[in-house]
Amino acid sequence: MISYGVVVHGGAGSSGELSEGCRAACEAAFRMLAAGNSALDAAVEAARLLEDDGRFNAGRGSVLRMDGETIEMDAAVADSTGKIGVVINIREVKNPVLVALAVTGTPHVALAGRGAEAFARSLGFAPYHDFSRKAGGRGGTSSDTIGADTIGVVALDRRGIFALATSTGGAAPMMVGRVGDTPMIGCGFYAGPGAAVAVTGLGEESIRKMLAKSVYDMIAGEMDALSACEKGIGLVAPGIKMGVIAISRRDWSAKASGPMAHCGMICEKAQ
Repeated sequence: MISYGVVVHGGAGSSGELSEGCRAACEAAFRMLAAGNSALDAAVEAARLLEDDGRFNAGRGSVLRMDGETIEMDAAVADSTGKIGVVINIREVKNPVLVALAVTGTPHVALAGRGAEAFARSLGFAPYHDFSRKAGGRGGTSSDTIGADTIGVVALDRRGIFALATSTGGAAPMMVGRVGDTPMIGCGFYAGPGAAVAVTGLGEESIRKMLAKSVYDMIAGEMDALSACEKGIGLVAPGIKMGVIAISRRDWSAKASGPMAHCGMICEKAQ
C-alpha cells in the first residue's frame, strides 16, 4: 500500500530527453509530500516547474495557434475533497496552473478567456510574453521544443487525499479558441476517493471517451492502476497518441501508446 507518492508526465509523444525535467519536478513534489504538504500543493508545484521549463508544451513552452501568433493555454487542478479549479484559453500568464489553483478559492469552478486573465491580474499575476515557442512557424513550434502535449501530475498525500494538476499549450495545428480535454473534468482529469488520473494525447478523443473518468471507474472497481491505464488507452483507436497516469492507494502507473517522459516516486506503508 502507498503511504504517499507522486507521478509526473511530460506529455504524450515527449522524448526521453525530458525525463530529467520530469524527475526534477517529481522529486520536488515528493519532498513536499514527505514534509506533510497536501497532495494538491505538491501536484501544483510539480506542474509549475514543468510550465517554467520551456521544453514542455505548457506555460512558457506553449505552442502557437494556427494564426502563427496566438498562445492560449488551459490548466486544471482537483483533489478528492471536491476542490476543482480550471482556466480555459487564458493568455499572457506564465503559470496557468497557479491561476487554476486560485480559482478553487472562488465560488466558481472554471474561468475562461478574458475573464480568466482579468482574474489573474486582480491577484497580481503580471502580464507575461516571453514564451519559448514564439519563434515557431505558423501553427508550429520552435526548434528547442521537445514536449509534445499536456503535462500532468497526480499525487497522494499522508492524509490519504488524492490530487492532480494538468496544464497545456494545446496541440499543433489548432484553431484559435480550440479547447481540448485538459480543462474538462472526466476527460483530461479526475480525482476521487479511489485515485487520481490525468490524461495526455489527442484531446478530442479523450473527450469522446471521457477517458479520465473511465480509467478512474476501473480503479475504483478494484482494478490495478496499470491494467486500468492500459484498458483506457485501448478504448482509443490504434495509432492515436494517448497517455494516462494514475495513482491509487495500492499502486501507480504511467502508460502511453508511444513515447512519454515520466517519473513516479512513492513511499510505501510499513507492513
